[in-house]
Amino acid sequence: MNYNEVIMKKLEIQFLLIVFFIPSTLIFAQYTDVINSNRPGLSKSAFSVGTKVTQFELGPYIVNEKHTPLQYEVSGFGADFAVRYGFLFEQLELNIEGIFQNDTFTDKRSTIPQENSRSNFRTIAIGAKYLLLDPYKNSENNKPNLYSYHANRKFKWKELIPAISIYAGVNIDTKNNPYVANGVEGLSPKIMLATQHNLVGGWVVVMNFQKDRIGSDQSDFQYLLTLTKSVNQKWVVFGETQGIKSDFYADNLFRFGGAHLLSDNFQLDTAVTLNTKDTPSVFNISLGASYRIDFHEDKNIDDNN
Repeated sequence: MNYNEVIMKKLEIQFLLIVFFIPSTLIFAQYTDVINSNRPGLSKSAFSVGTKVTQFELGPYIVNEKHTPLQYEVSGFGADFAVRYGFLFEQLELNIEGIFQNDTFTDKRSTIPQENSRSNFRTIAIGAKYLLLDPYKNSENNKPNLYSYHANRKFKWKELIPAISIYAGVNIDTKNNPYVANGVEGLSPKIMLATQHNLVGGWVVVMNFQKDRIGSDQSDFQYLLTLTKSVNQKWVVFGETQGIKSDFYADNLFRFGGAHLLSDNFQLDTAVTLNTKDTPSVFNISLGASYRIDFHEDKNIDDNN
């Protein structure tokens, strides 16, 4: 077992312990006046979209992979998608998400390359996310200091406390899916822990720890770390790293890009995904959009109750 595998194994064990033993603190989620999209990265925000909000996120992409030792290439296109809905409580979000891909698999081990057209869902899952802890809920304590620029830019120790949410869902895999291990089909559980730090200066750090297809022949463990920086009120840039470990597939992916807010309810984005190995090498380019239908209503809170 090499160093990366040891690190991934430790993260996997710690993640499972946190998910099952973390305390469930009741709080209020933080609805935002402008769209709060998970795009352009693949990590999931700790916050829900808000009650009576329906949000659509879509990202078409082109894919180019080359496996040098096994002598094959993959080229094609796909799209990752998500539909998110705030249900009953500000903390609760129901969602369906997945990735559909259509490509050509070219086997170059023989003199005449053999091409095979493929198409299916790489992933599709239905689940729910619940916000356990919101350190930003006391808005009175987070108001800017109107008399001191430096006070607003100063590091605050409470920023080290992240918002925390948990996710539970079910994967749906069809029979003979070329993008999963042989024999993987039907339903399998999926769980995730998401944290989010909103830092001074427009910096946001999101971390996801995910256990996927639990109990199947392709039980993946993944982590995602995303760093986002607001350039101004309309533009953000981001960088992301994603680790994947299973007996079927393992990789470390890097993602870079940005997003532009066209209106309070509509966002466009783009990203590039790549890695540093040739088993296989990966290079993807995506263009995406996020749109929400907002019927959210603020609740009246009685401070004396």
